[in-house]
Amino acid sequence: MPEKTGKPDEEQSAESRPRRLQARGQRRVAQLLEAAASVFCSTGYTAASTNAIAREAGVSPGTLYQFFPNKEAIAIELGDRLMHEMRETYGEALAPVDPATPLKEAVGAAVDRFVDFNCQHPVFFALMHGPDIPGRITEEHDALHATLVSRVEALLAGFLPDAPTADLTRTATVCVGMYKAGLELVLAHEGAEREAYVRELKNILFRYLEPLVGDRMAPSGARGDRDPAWGNTP
Repeated sequence: MPEKTGKPDEEQSAESRPRRLQARGQRRVAQLLEAAASVFCSTGYTAASTNAIAREAGVSPGTLYQFFPNKEAIAIELGDRLMHEMRETYGEALAPVDPATPLKEAVGAAVDRFVDFNCQHPVFFALMHGPDIPGRITEEHDALHATLVSRVEALLAGFLPDAPTADLTRTATVCVGMYKAGLELVLAHEGAEREAYVRELKNILFRYLEPLVGDRMAPSGARGDRDPAWGNTP
């Protein structure tokens, strides 16, 4: 026997309707955001239109406008969600490491995390780096970039405990710049060729940091593109 709540059936039904409507609304928003991600990736933000997004989602433009007034609002909502996920990725990929961790292992693990996120969400790169993106996304991206630099700086501090703060900041900024440049090449390829570019990106970062870290680096061995220490690539 179902538990009695003491409320009339009609009142219970009235209370459940908003919850059902809210759930349907959340599913519809998720559907529209998924469609927008596909359109932004294929055409870019500037050329995208609400009609194209509605068509990709299989709904009418009128249905889309029930949830979003324009494509900028869609991009901002999508960007907010992705940036929240990316911050979580930062936390996982750039968590403090044991100072005994080989440099090559630390670099490889961080790159794999970031590349995996961007391969799963290619629209993130399209929104963050494309032309004419909404101003709010630009501002949040700048804040995200600053957070990434500070996270990399903190990670490097474990390998360079005696380095001046200014040197750590400069080195972290260079690492982030190289990563972003390499990421564009990674995302432009697929399959084995993408994996090769990921290995090259790891090599670039490792070879840059290797002389700075000195005797804290991993034991010398084969080049990164032949070394299983780089781990799996997505």
